[in-house]
Amino acid sequence: MPRRIQTFLEAQAAELDAAENTRLAYARDLRDFTEWLERKALDFDSAQRADIEAYLIDCDALGLAQSTRARRLSAIKQLYRFAFEEGWRADNPAIQIKGPGRAKRLPKTLSVDEVDRLIGAAQTAGSSRDDRLRNTCLMEILYATGMRVSELVSLPVAAARGDPRMLLVRGKGGKERMVPLSPSARDALTTWLARRDGKDAERMAKRLPASKFLFPSHGKQGHLTRHRFYTLIKELAVEGGVSPAKVTPHTLRHAFATHLLAGGADLRSIQTLLGHADVSTTEIYTHVLDARLRELVLEHHPLAKDH
Repeated sequence: MPRRIQTFLEAQAAELDAAENTRLAYARDLRDFTEWLERKALDFDSAQRADIEAYLIDCDALGLAQSTRARRLSAIKQLYRFAFEEGWRADNPAIQIKGPGRAKRLPKTLSVDEVDRLIGAAQTAGSSRDDRLRNTCLMEILYATGMRVSELVSLPVAAARGDPRMLLVRGKGGKERMVPLSPSARDALTTWLARRDGKDAERMAKRLPASKFLFPSHGKQGHLTRHRFYTLIKELAVEGGVSPAKVTPHTLRHAFATHLLAGGADLRSIQTLLGHADVSTTEIYTHVLDARLRELVLEHHPLAKDH
């Protein structure tokens, strides 16, 4: 079974250009499903629709989030479809199972003042000037573009050359999009790039290879990791007097979208900037539009006036 799962994941990578994080999540999900089958004296070849549904019921009983259960079912359905196409099974027991879907909760976000305090903290917090320049650049670019954290930390340095007004970002599924930079983000990028190139020159003088990443590190990935940036943004929250519980890389992405919408941007533009394949994903932000439209009616409709 592990070999089958590996074959499936390799096919996902080759045919669909599935993101590494997606493949890792699917690997964990399918391992959990396989272990559950073994505990029930079942296996992948003998499991039927009722068995898969029983597994999902157990996941619900364990208190797993709706989004987690939806992803697990997606992994199972895709594996069984692949198994059917490859001839591992003559049927697909998962084909008609409907999942829990994903709850359209309002995303947590930050106020403009809270974002300002985080960026201010990045400018002053850090063990060295290099850290402060890098942290400021990270925060400015994240808020200016609404990138996913994986897109941000793995940015190639080539994308930042020539004082760009736009950055080319490689997103989910290998899809590329252009995102504009604000003047303050460009300033932070220019300052950090000068220092980063200086450090690269020092490495090359020691016959060490130059880094291809904008935010290099000594780890095996060669760039700042998602985990390190997650802890960094929590540290900046504490330094800036913002509740760490509400600050994650993703809340900065939400703040980017929310503040743009509140300023008058349309959903289609936000969809493009965020790299959402479907506008329905972006529609979660319509609560901002709803609030603004209600305010507009209450302020300007004649029947809403006090008599």
